[in-house]
Amino acid sequence: MIVRQRLNRAVVATTLGLAVAAGGIATASTAQAADTGHTKISCSAVKIRKAPSKTATVVGIGYRGDKVAYDQWAYKRSQKQWYTRGTVTRKSDGKKVRGYMVYQCANPYGSNPAPTPDIPK
Repeated sequence: MIVRQRLNRAVVATTLGLAVAAGGIATASTAQAADTGHTKISCSAVKIRKAPSKTATVVGIGYRGDKVAYDQWAYKRSQKQWYTRGTVTRKSDGKKVRGYMVYQCANPYGSNPAPTPDIPK
């Protein structure tokens, strides 16, 4: 009987621990989503790329005034360049293009040049 009670307590403690851990993981992913926002492209045109690199495949082009729903920034250390990841909604045809663009052209401050984030170490 005592062994059974200890086993039940261990199962309950493990279940509670997993529930708390899962809640922490869900909270962390929600916190990342809180970093999203909206801005407009401030350059006359910007290439939207598949990856944060000057040599990555171009998936589309965004023009001045097109709306951007951004959700992430990436720093390419070898190019010393910040990139914004998001979805561009073009005014001309309403097409949505998702990818990375140069941070100075799609920044949360809506002006050019934009203050850039600190360089990661």
